[in-house]
Amino acid sequence: MSTEGRIPRRFAALKAEGRAALVTFLTAGDPDAATSLALLRGLPAAGADLIEIGMPFTDPMADGPAIQAASLRALAAGMSLAGTLELVRGFRAGDDATPVILMGYYNPIYRYGVARFLTDAKAAGVDGLIVVDLPPEEDEELCLPALAAGISFIRLATPTTDDARLPAVLRHTSGFVYYVSITGITGTGAASDQAISEAVTRLRRHTDLPVAVGFGITSPERAAAVAKVADAAVVGSAIVSRLAKGLNAEGKATAGLIEDVHHFVRALAAGVRGARG
Repeated sequence: MSTEGRIPRRFAALKAEGRAALVTFLTAGDPDAATSLALLRGLPAAGADLIEIGMPFTDPMADGPAIQAASLRALAAGMSLAGTLELVRGFRAGDDATPVILMGYYNPIYRYGVARFLTDAKAAGVDGLIVVDLPPEEDEELCLPALAAGISFIRLATPTTDDARLPAVLRHTSGFVYYVSITGITGTGAASDQAISEAVTRLRRHTDLPVAVGFGITSPERAAAVAKVADAAVVGSAIVSRLAKGLNAEGKATAGLIEDVHHFVRALAAGVRGARG
């Protein structure tokens, strides 16, 4: 595995430590740009090893109610793809080490312009992309240009991705492989420990890339269980739901929201870091 770039360097460092990564997800601009930036800036100190930032979109078809609501809040507050890149720049002003991955859908990128987006994303400090509605058959649209621009393109594998399909999924994947541990949308269920262990073992027969597991990780205990067998535990809906609890009746951030989210992330990080004894 190459050690060039923030993502490979971070996974190599964690492998040397003998532990998995905690990958946290927040939607850009939720509930507003200033609160979002403060949340992102505090994540590394709270224990996040890599950060996924959702690009708000009106029709996030792979996401459950929590992340759908986050997208709508962010859009209502004026967040855009350009604003998302500005958030990354703001984060990078104080942190040049933590990997940042943008996650979302192709439509906003297409409208922004692929070449312009990749140039601006690289300049802002984006390390990787997860674009859930572009299959391997469409690699020339964004995946290959992203790789040429020095931005990792991270693919999703699912319980229905069989051994015949995996080579196509993994062919141009870089950074890490994201294993979606359930069939369906985010935040709606959880896979058994055995099923996750078997899936990670199978994926490792096909790739040397780190394997991150997401969907259905809602607690420090679940994060620890995943961290025992995978290279990373990804927590999204649970963090976004925690954020939502800190909003007032008008959907605005209350005084304790930022600290409460970071407190939850610290608990998740403790679970991940203690998972292997």
